[in-house]
Amino acid sequence: MTVVGFLSVAPVIEGSMAEEVAEAVDALEDFDVAYETTPMGTTIEADEIGELFAAAQAAHEAVDADRVSTVLKIDDKRTREGSAEEKVAGVEDALGRPARNDRDPDV
Repeated sequence: MTVVGFLSVAPVIEGSMAEEVAEAVDALEDFDVAYETTPMGTTIEADEIGELFAAAQAAHEAVDADRVSTVLKIDDKRTREGSAEEKVAGVEDALGRPARNDRDPDV
């Protein structure tokens, strides 16, 4: 079974959160999970839900701040296997094109 989660861990601080978010992402290396970080959070894939929870907890605890905001969204499709990559491919098949627009955000 593949469990897919979307994790957002952020310290509640002024200024850049990059250093603390990097600590959270680095904590995932200690777990048997695949992950990809995006500007808004990190997609995590694990074989078991317990491993996903453990990785998310470690990421949360890795942030050294007085206050930490963590959101974990889980897709636990129990009837068949399906990776995050396959989910994106399904959307792209329906669109008939890549699910992205690489336009210049300054335009």
